[in-house]
Amino acid sequence: MNLKLYAITDERFMDETNIAEKVAAAIEGGVTVVQYRAKKKDSRTMYREALKVRDVTKKYGVPFLVNDRLDIALAVSADGVHVGQGDLPVSAVRKVAGSHFIVGLSTHNRVQILEANDEQVDYVGFGPVFSTNTKENPDPVVGVEGLLAAVKESLHPVVAIGGINSDNISSVLSCKPAGIAVVRAIFDGDPFVNARKLREKIDAEMG
Repeated sequence: MNLKLYAITDERFMDETNIAEKVAAAIEGGVTVVQYRAKKKDSRTMYREALKVRDVTKKYGVPFLVNDRLDIALAVSADGVHVGQGDLPVSAVRKVAGSHFIVGLSTHNRVQILEANDEQVDYVGFGPVFSTNTKENPDPVVGVEGLLAAVKESLHPVVAIGGINSDNISSVLSCKPAGIAVVRAIFDGDPFVNARKLREKIDAEMG
């Protein structure tokens, strides 16, 4: 799975009326993975929006994951789910969804990285690398040094996340993560232009 540029949807920048076109623009700009995330919507709305994203990602052949909600991921035939430290355990997800299902896990410190090494995950998200206002109660900032250590110690591909944008992405890429996950840096403004700008920097440094 190409994790290079991992886009995460956010209800502040899109809704049911435009989520499909924004995701399509982001993919055309260079996004390689899409995660649907909504923290403040009811399940039925999330299901409808996730279906729209599922259709777009299927059209472009891009992996589609749902944040936290295994039930919605399965209901819309997503390719996988991304779970946090307080969500269903990875082993339980595997029991329900099977070995072919993509499972990502959020990690925020060295202990969680080492614990994830024993889990059947396809990749780990690690951060926040920089301060971010995407989450209401973000974990402590890990910094570039923390990311570098995580990349070295993780047995799984590491996707850097948290406050990453076109201005600071070079310092993140120097740590050699498998990919960069962003929300605002893609969906705040023109998703195509934003994704293209980020992807050009990623390709220049990651090859």
